[in-house]
Amino acid sequence: MKKFSLFILTLLTAVGAWAASSEVKSPNGKISVSTDGSHLQVNYQNKKVVDINIGMEKAMLGSEFVFSQKIKADYTMLEGKKSHCTNEANEYQLGALRLRLYNDGIAFRYELKNLQGENLPKEQTGYLLPEGSKRWMMQWLDSYENFFPLTTSYKQKPDHQGWNIEKSPEGYNTKWCYPFLIEPEKDVFALISEANIERNQSASFLRNQGECFQVIPDENNAKISGDWHSPWRVAIIGGLKDIVESTLITDLADPCKLKDTKWIQPGTVAWVYWAYNHGSNDYIIIKKYTDMAVKMKLPYVLIDAEWDQMKDGKTIEDAVKYAVDKGIKPIIWYNSSIGWIDGAPTPKFKLNTPEDREKEFEWCEKIGVAGIKIDFFSGDNLKNMDLCLDLLEAAAKHHLLVNFHGATVPRGWQRTYPNLMSTEGVYGAEWYNNVPTFTDRAASHNTTLPFTRNVIGPMDYTPCTFSDSQHPHITSNAHELALTVLFESGLQHLADKPESYYAQPKEVQNFLSELPTTWDETRYISGYPGENVVLARRKGNKWYVAGINGSNDKLTINLDLSPLKKSSKSITTFMDKATKTNPWDIKTLKKLPKTIELQPRGGFVMVL
Repeated sequence: MKKFSLFILTLLTAVGAWAASSEVKSPNGKISVSTDGSHLQVNYQNKKVVDINIGMEKAMLGSEFVFSQKIKADYTMLEGKKSHCTNEANEYQLGALRLRLYNDGIAFRYELKNLQGENLPKEQTGYLLPEGSKRWMMQWLDSYENFFPLTTSYKQKPDHQGWNIEKSPEGYNTKWCYPFLIEPEKDVFALISEANIERNQSASFLRNQGECFQVIPDENNAKISGDWHSPWRVAIIGGLKDIVESTLITDLADPCKLKDTKWIQPGTVAWVYWAYNHGSNDYIIIKKYTDMAVKMKLPYVLIDAEWDQMKDGKTIEDAVKYAVDKGIKPIIWYNSSIGWIDGAPTPKFKLNTPEDREKEFEWCEKIGVAGIKIDFFSGDNLKNMDLCLDLLEAAAKHHLLVNFHGATVPRGWQRTYPNLMSTEGVYGAEWYNNVPTFTDRAASHNTTLPFTRNVIGPMDYTPCTFSDSQHPHITSNAHELALTVLFESGLQHLADKPESYYAQPKEVQNFLSELPTTWDETRYISGYPGENVVLARRKGNKWYVAGINGSNDKLTINLDLSPLKKSSKSITTFMDKATKTNPWDIKTLKKLPKTIELQPRGGFVMVL
């Protein structure tokens, strides 16, 4: 009798697990979502995070969640903040809405059935951000090159002069980019973005009407027949540690589609453009940067725009041969020719048809080119998204690494196509070359990026400049060195001129020669967006700890490295001295410091 009762109890428990519910939770119980059928209320440890309006025309939603399945993510990455990624989720259906509650966030998408050659219906998703709540949001630019200022209101005047600016009648900006970070309650954060753009999908942006920030898919003129689903709408949720360390964007992406990945090798790159805008049409300058790669043991050199207009009777094939003969792998630049075309640099119109791509990439592989940098896309619409996928697939066929510039931010493609090494989509050091704005704002801006843009994927910021470009930088040398660790990118482009690196102490040169660009593990140590940040990244048995000060005042940081569980026999620190004649303070320590003092706009790196 007792056994029979136990069987009935077990059966009822199992049935209950599959029953409909108006509130559901993540596997670890920290995140909960409730619904009334028209919106989702998201909580973290019983604290309200965000309300989300949901809905899509022709998509019937229910009023209760029905359990669908357990999700387990377990995969390896060739590029990124973590080499072995794991996560788990509870998945539910709410009519046509599929919801996943992961331990570090939520994701949902809309699924439509039996479409009859028709345009996609209008989406109604909107994030409700009450006035007074903290948020770090980027005003819209198709290049995603803007700041993440801390604000508490949607009432923000446009802070740039790009095309496609939208304003309310009161003159406030109304168009916004992913990702954006919110702090609805003290020490509770959510980073909002999207993931896994596929064929027949455009990416989206945000348009606000007052406190509601609505998801607006970019132009998609495809006529859809059969089944279709939207990209994942994503919120990474928790403390700042959860945000920084999350791999949720790639957890949601399609698995790797490449059968052979042995040829994919991330690495550090000597980059000509920052110091010489038109240097890539000059064979002598290209040789100079190739020689720098040899001397500093960097695997790559980037030959940027205008290589098809090389002077003095030389050609790109001469430049590529020089690099290959020196044991350096060359990367070359292309104009996508769907964005900025008139007045833009060349080469143009070489990648726009399957036949042209095949011809060009076959030639690249034949002469020894290892990768391509493709620039000047025109937004997030279907045309751009499909072209990016075409480029990744065609490049992989010919063993070419890819770096997208003037392009949208990552949404997980780096897992599906691991030859995607990096993406710009960031207001980076290149802007010292363009306008004076960056000088005074860079230090604070740099401390927002590990909590916003770089969370979602690789970021080609082009860091580590000790000298000045057209406009000066006022961040310290150690601040600049720290960016090479704080900013993750499969191809890490060192932007400064060769003689600037040669002038640095031998310890700094050796550091850059040995710098990893992919990581086995990433740990948040401390910080707050816009103020300061300290991260630790591990490659093999070596930890790199880096931190920067975003303020104009000295800063003392408590340094708790116990989460690393590392007792080191060798500790090298790179710090600032407050003198212009001798800016470096490089030491070998016997034990880990408990505090560290940073100069104004300063930084540090510690190698364990």
